[in-house]
Amino acid sequence: MTASTAPAGKGPTGKGSARQSQVDPLAPLHTPDDPPWDVYLTGTVFLDIIFTGLDSAPVRGTESWARGMGSSPGGVANMATALARLGLRTSLAAAFGDDHYGDYCWDALEHGEGIDLSPSRTVSGWHSPVTVSMAYEGERTMVSHGHEPPPEEPAPECPPRARAAVASLAPGVSAPWIAQAAGKGTRVFGDVGWDDTGAWDLAGLPDLRHCEAFLPNAEEAMRYTGADCPRAAAHALTEYVPLAVVTLGADGAYAVDRRTGETAEVPAIAVEALDPTGAGDVFVAGFVTGTLADWPLADRLAFAGLTAALSVQEFGGSLSAPGWSEIAAWWRKVQSVEGQSAVALERYGFLADLVSEELVRPWPLRRAVPTIGFRRSA
Repeated sequence: MTASTAPAGKGPTGKGSARQSQVDPLAPLHTPDDPPWDVYLTGTVFLDIIFTGLDSAPVRGTESWARGMGSSPGGVANMATALARLGLRTSLAAAFGDDHYGDYCWDALEHGEGIDLSPSRTVSGWHSPVTVSMAYEGERTMVSHGHEPPPEEPAPECPPRARAAVASLAPGVSAPWIAQAAGKGTRVFGDVGWDDTGAWDLAGLPDLRHCEAFLPNAEEAMRYTGADCPRAAAHALTEYVPLAVVTLGADGAYAVDRRTGETAEVPAIAVEALDPTGAGDVFVAGFVTGTLADWPLADRLAFAGLTAALSVQEFGGSLSAPGWSEIAAWWRKVQSVEGQSAVALERYGFLADLVSEELVRPWPLRRAVPTIGFRRSA
C-alpha cells in the first residue's frame, strides 16, 4: 500500500480555511503568537451508516425496515466534527481509504466541516472501515468491518503546534506524538475506552503522565482506581493527572482540579435520548472548548453536558454534534419555559455572552449529506 497526501482534486485545507462556526469561543484570548490550530487529534475514520426509525432490535431470521438512514464520517471524525462545530480550529491526522467511502469522508470533513486534513493521508489499496449502527429505544447496536490500518503512522513525527490535543489512551500502548505534543506546550486531554484486557491498571496507560486532563466514565474510573463511588475515583485519579473529569451518565459529571483544589458537579439535562452514538466525544469537545476559553470548572462541565444532551436527541455520531445555532436555539427555548427554575437558568447564564438572537436562524453549514452519492447544490 502506498500513501498520498490527498484524494485527487482535494488539496489540504490550510490555516486560512473558512471557519464554519458563527462563534469563536477563544476570541478574547487571541494573540499574534497563537499556534496555527486550537486542537489536534489523530485516529481512525470510519464511514458510519445509521439506520433510524426502528421500533425494536432486529430479530434473527427476519427482515427489518428502517424508516430513516444517515451516512457520515465516524470514529475519530466524531470528535473532530464536534470540536470544529464549536468553533475550534481543528487539525486531524488520519488514514483514508482510496475508495468512494474515503473520498466521501474526506470531502465531508474538509469542505463540510472546515477541518484541516493536511496531516492526513490517502492510502492506496486500503478500503475504508465501515460501521452500521441501528438505533432504537434510546440505544444502539453496531456492526463494523475493516482491515488492520495501514502500517504508516498517520500522525506526523512532529505533530503541528496546537493549543490542545485529544488523545485516546489504550492499555499497554504508548503513542510518541503525545509526548512530543506535550513537550511543545500542547495541553493534552486523554479519554479512554473499555479495558478488554481486564487489568484496569493506570500504570498500563503510559501516556497519562503527559495529560492535563483525564475523562473516563464512572465505571471506568472506579475500575481503574478501585474506588467504590465515582466521586472518590475522581479524587484518586488526581494522583496521576492534574484534572480528573468523571461522567456520571444520567447524573451528570463530576470534576476535580488538583492544582487549585476546586471540585465541581453539574447534573445532567433531562432529554429524550434517541441515539447515544458520539455523545462521549461531544462531551469531551465541549469540555475542551470551555477549558481553552478559560471558563470556570463548573461552566465547563455544564457546557459539555449541554452539548452531549443536544447530540443524543439526534441520530448518528458526527451528524448529531451540535453547533452554536443549536446551542442558541436551546438557550432561547429554555428561557421561555413557563415556571423555569431561576437556579437552573443561572447555571447556564454564561451562554448569554456567547450566543445572540441571530444565531437561532438556520445557518449555512454544509454538513454530511444523509446518503452517499447525492450532491447538494451550492
